[in-house]
Amino acid sequence: MGRLFGTDGVRGVANLDLTPELAFQLGRAAAHVLVANRKPAKVAGRILVGRDTRVSGEMLEAALVAGITSTGVHAVLLGVIPTPAVAYLTAKFGADAGAMISASHNPIADNGIKFFDAAGYKLTDDEEDEIESYLDSPRADEIARPTGLEVGRVVAQDGEEAYAKFLAGTVGERFDGITVVLDCAFGATYRIAPRVFTDLGAKVIALHDENDGSRINVKCGATATQLLQEAVVKHRAQVGLAYDGDGDRVIAVDEQGNVVDGDHIMGICGRQLMADGKLPHQAIAVTVYSNLGLLESFREAGGDVVITENGDRKVLAAMLERGIKLGGEQSGHVIFLDHNTTGDGILTSLQLMATMKRTGKPLSELKGQIKKFPQLLANVHTPRKNEWKENERIRKVVAGYEAELGERGRIFIRASGTEPLIRVMAEGPDEAVLQRIVAEITAVIKEELS
Repeated sequence: MGRLFGTDGVRGVANLDLTPELAFQLGRAAAHVLVANRKPAKVAGRILVGRDTRVSGEMLEAALVAGITSTGVHAVLLGVIPTPAVAYLTAKFGADAGAMISASHNPIADNGIKFFDAAGYKLTDDEEDEIESYLDSPRADEIARPTGLEVGRVVAQDGEEAYAKFLAGTVGERFDGITVVLDCAFGATYRIAPRVFTDLGAKVIALHDENDGSRINVKCGATATQLLQEAVVKHRAQVGLAYDGDGDRVIAVDEQGNVVDGDHIMGICGRQLMADGKLPHQAIAVTVYSNLGLLESFREAGGDVVITENGDRKVLAAMLERGIKLGGEQSGHVIFLDHNTTGDGILTSLQLMATMKRTGKPLSELKGQIKKFPQLLANVHTPRKNEWKENERIRKVVAGYEAELGERGRIFIRASGTEPLIRVMAEGPDEAVLQRIVAEITAVIKEELS
């Protein structure tokens, strides 16, 4: 069996891949590794537990909490709340760990479980591997099963008030006179996002702001912005903000109805932080998927860009190693490390709107500072997806086109982790050239691996 933990916790179809039995085992193993092993005898630890609105969330919460409390560790239920709130509140409330039940932007049927350490950071690979080592293993017998008064207890705690106060405190500006449209994706931000922006003086028009896990991420939110774009234009709003199901990412829309993605947001906020003298090393951290136009534009403005492997954990690792305070992904998962330990959609929105307020410029003008290159993506269906790296003809064709593009372009090829597909992406200043390159590379892959 392959590794259970993926790039962002354990995910799968709820009640099929991610079963209550597995959630129970994860609760026991995580409580043992993250809490029980690290606490003095007779001192019970605490794990905060949050979830998004998915219909399977309560089922998995019950199983996860049963596993946690069976080890003698207390479970503190936060209810429906964004993922970054769990990260922040774990440290704020002095808990030993945090757990979030969510599959982020994934379809309704999916769900997931991710953990945070006592400082609010996502777990390292080694910590996740240690948790896995107790699942379906003789080592499971090493986990305590206390009885009587030593069994863990379940308590509920309101974390929304503390989280809302924290968010508002990350900006010095008020947003009176600004109309903002929020798309809450029927997810974890459905209540707190409108509250925060209203408290800061903005006129809020909220879309999909119900606790309805049967519609989470369906044609709405950060992965489907069409309705938000139309609403921004209709209501003549200055900005639109779309969150995903668990609220750890945001995609913005400018006053003209155009999308402003994570690359734009990092470029806009990074330039402002540089101007304010608040960007250490004048640097931001991004993944290999970020647009080359962001790199070029940010460097032209006097900044530096550190490139990491894909995944927010890779970005965070680079930020911590190099002392960088801003980084993230094109998908809108942006980390402002001075404020929180993980990507935070509402926090990112506030920083973006504060930049608009300080500069007095519309979002479309700020977006124009980041000149993005065209990107073309094509998928090649093949069950032999993992063979392309060893195919000499494919490698030679790709190398030839990489030489043609030079430093102002790139070709990125990878096998899908979940589907029988090879993804081919080309990026550069000339879209016609990219179309030719992608067409010819995909044709060669089909000939060689069909």
